[in-house]
Amino acid sequence: MSRSANRQRRLLPLAAAGLAGLWHAHPAFAAETQAADPGAGEVIGTVEVEATGPEGFSILPPKDKGYRAERTGTATRTDTDLIDVPQAVTVVTAQQIEDQAIVSMGDAVRYVPGATFAQGEGNRDAAVLRGVTSTADFFLDGVRDDVEYFRDLYNVARIEVLKGPNAMIFGRGATGGLINRVSRQADWERVRQLRLELGMHEQYRGTFDIGEAVGESAAIRLTGLFEDSASFRDGVTLQRWGLNPTASFLLGSETLLTFGYEHFEDERTADRGIPSTRGGTLAAPAGPVPGVDRSTFFGDPGDSPVHAYVDALSLGLEHRFDNGIVLRNKLRYADYDKKYQNVFPGALNAANVVIGAEVFAPSTAVSISAYNNEQLRQNFINATDLTAYFDTGAVRHTLLAGVEYGQQRTENLRLTGYFADFGNATSIFVPLASPTIDANLLWAPSASDASNEGTTEFVGVYLQDQIELTDQLQLVLGLRYDSFRVDFLNRRTNVRIETEDDLWSPRAGLIYKPAQDVSLYASYAVSYLPRSGVQFTSLTPTNAAFEPEKFTNYEIGAKWQILPALQLDVAVFQLERANIIVTDPNNPAQSILVDGQETRGVEFSLSGELAEGWSVIASYGYLDTELVASATAAPTEAANAPHHTLGLWNKVQFTPEFAAALGVIHQSARFAGIDNTVRLPGFTRVDLAVFYDVNESLALQLNVENLFDETYFPNAHSNTNITPGAPLTFKLGLTAEF
Repeated sequence: MSRSANRQRRLLPLAAAGLAGLWHAHPAFAAETQAADPGAGEVIGTVEVEATGPEGFSILPPKDKGYRAERTGTATRTDTDLIDVPQAVTVVTAQQIEDQAIVSMGDAVRYVPGATFAQGEGNRDAAVLRGVTSTADFFLDGVRDDVEYFRDLYNVARIEVLKGPNAMIFGRGATGGLINRVSRQADWERVRQLRLELGMHEQYRGTFDIGEAVGESAAIRLTGLFEDSASFRDGVTLQRWGLNPTASFLLGSETLLTFGYEHFEDERTADRGIPSTRGGTLAAPAGPVPGVDRSTFFGDPGDSPVHAYVDALSLGLEHRFDNGIVLRNKLRYADYDKKYQNVFPGALNAANVVIGAEVFAPSTAVSISAYNNEQLRQNFINATDLTAYFDTGAVRHTLLAGVEYGQQRTENLRLTGYFADFGNATSIFVPLASPTIDANLLWAPSASDASNEGTTEFVGVYLQDQIELTDQLQLVLGLRYDSFRVDFLNRRTNVRIETEDDLWSPRAGLIYKPAQDVSLYASYAVSYLPRSGVQFTSLTPTNAAFEPEKFTNYEIGAKWQILPALQLDVAVFQLERANIIVTDPNNPAQSILVDGQETRGVEFSLSGELAEGWSVIASYGYLDTELVASATAAPTEAANAPHHTLGLWNKVQFTPEFAAALGVIHQSARFAGIDNTVRLPGFTRVDLAVFYDVNESLALQLNVENLFDETYFPNAHSNTNITPGAPLTFKLGLTAEF
């Protein structure tokens, strides 16, 4: 039996037993739903608590209104108005996800200023936030979800993009920012929704969401997904499905327990895109190879499978004591099985190449290589917070104290592909005019391939005080200490590396509110990124360059609630990155640390309702990055970080039944790699959506992406792996509520 099947046999009964046990326990709970907060209707610190029943618990997702979000329980780890958070935060609401037919993390940040995505080698999410690329800064309900796979949004209530270092709240990483998915939870609302989507290029997708209250003290919910799609790219397919049952229980009027389990499978083709032209330099960068149809696959799609299997259990607990203290606990255990295999393009030939009996002149053949990689990981993470609301004289406090423990066990194996029909070569050339091949490959390790296992263990302790000095002036002060230990074994060399980092991550913010609906803020934050995983395969135990990378962010900004349902946010920042590993020019066998990156930028966003029936999302981001990739070379720009990003989405409700939306996305040119020798041209894409409510239970939606069939390249993984953008695409959706 496969490891995936064994995992399901182990976790599915556990999830069922947990649900069954909680289900049979709920009759013993209090039968009457009361206020979730202590002293309902009284003022406790800065929070006025109302008798809202289960909705008063902050571990349940907040209720957003259209495209505008008002509150967050993530950015400060307390239930806080966004206007009182001293950093840039963009929330992609459930309404935006539905209206724009968003199904992936890359699609979700189209209208987020300062955020783009990299290709991620065609097998994983790779966010670029404030010029910093990361495949690990992803969270689910505030808990780390750092495995490299493509996430789906079928069970998501909102997406929160937090800019700048966030280590005080989330621990290591969270450097240029992070992306947190807030999942749908059983929340006592009756939900009966089925959504079917049919698109060009054989796209078929269905999701459902069913929720119900079970008396006054319990609620259940089940979300699900099935998708079977092809692509505009030749030979590229996608199959995925997921189930996510959740349950919530009121244990009396002051305690809420939540339970969730998710099984998710994603199987697709690893698509590394197309190569660039040959001979690019800093002075004259190359670009994507011209004259190639965007559907053309370089390599072997049939031998480039990817699978990601996820099984995750989560528990949440919130209890409100009579003295105003609130206890929250989140526990998550997740088992990940990820493997990808790819046959992909490299550089164009620099000299004559003989393929069979034909001689190809330079730039008429492209190299093809292959490798696969398997990663198994188990995450166990538990975080416990205590929040106290109290006054000291005229000063009001929201004091947060917490501790987080986590353990991650990882196994990693990489094998090289050898082309059996070409003398077991690890790289071959194929004609540029016909680069799609059917390879005969053997898989075995090479000297540079990774084979390792490791355990990461961390303990974090943090303290934060949100201090309301006056009605106009607030301070946010926080400090976190993390003990981060790594035990890493390189199985190829039998070398073991053990590291331990003691990380202190401060955060400070000052908020001035000249009016109740306006805030001006300044903030300072530090995050660290310790060395771990495959980074150790290129280092030796005698190499002293293990000190973690350090990210320091300085930010000023303004937030203005222009209208009751319209929010304007502006941020200006400088992000400094230190301790980047580069090769020592005086000793190539060793590495040294340098102050490696500086990013300056401006972010602007407007979201909400301009007038009754007229909703808008507008965003603009400016980035100026300098990156030190070598101890001797001049600084370059970060990859996949355009200077300018612009998004504008307008939706107008013309009649109660009919609405339409128009969206424009513009991104300026950006570089494919940090050597800045290949540039992707800027582009402008126009999207359209039409909405029609047939009746109260049935709605139709048509999304048209890339209305004018623009040829563009949204991102890259490297100079020779560039992603073509999709052509004009129609997607028809049907939503039934019953």
